[in-house]
Amino acid sequence: MVGTDFHGDEESFRRFASKAEEVKADVLVICGDITHFGSIEEARGLLSLLVGLRLPILFVPGNCDPPSLTGVDVEGANCIHGKYRSHGDLTFLGIGGGPVSPFNSPFELTEEEIKNLLGQVGNEPPVNRWFVLVSHTPPRNTKMDRIYAGRHIGSESIRRFIEEKKPSAVFCGHIHEARGIDKIDGTTIVNPGPAKLENCALVSVDDEVEIRLDKL
Repeated sequence: MVGTDFHGDEESFRRFASKAEEVKADVLVICGDITHFGSIEEARGLLSLLVGLRLPILFVPGNCDPPSLTGVDVEGANCIHGKYRSHGDLTFLGIGGGPVSPFNSPFELTEEEIKNLLGQVGNEPPVNRWFVLVSHTPPRNTKMDRIYAGRHIGSESIRRFIEEKKPSAVFCGHIHEARGIDKIDGTTIVNPGPAKLENCALVSVDDEVEIRLDKL
């Protein structure tokens, strides 16, 4: 089960936990903006609302989270920014933060920084059947990175990584108005939409990766 853009809303985390119980989720993935310009302590407190489910929780920080969250693990919740983590037949790789913007949000990365980070870890082959990229920032020129004004503001470096490494799926967020599903070649891209507005995505993996947008 995938969620993103909670923006510090405690009730959204409680709804996310209830939905996970309802659908009998096996693993929870959070694509960033856990807080809204909040602290490490706030992020820990919000993530702890999910820990009682006793499920694997994988997350990346968003642009509205403190950059130091990349080095923080809460009991039962693991930050996968720049790291691989496996669960069953799935291998996840995470990249947090947002693109450089006029808003000077806490955790922004240049295209060069994104490229370098993915380059450092991207040559390590996924060890399991399915490979999933978890990114707060969407790839460039998809339905997932188009803002209301019509411009595409996603990452070219993330798109190139997808084209070269061909992950099975990409879970992303950041652009609230870009909830939906798209494809780059054979890779399915999904933005569940902001959890703060009661959105999530359900993912099942059998002979293929199937993704469905849902509500909390």
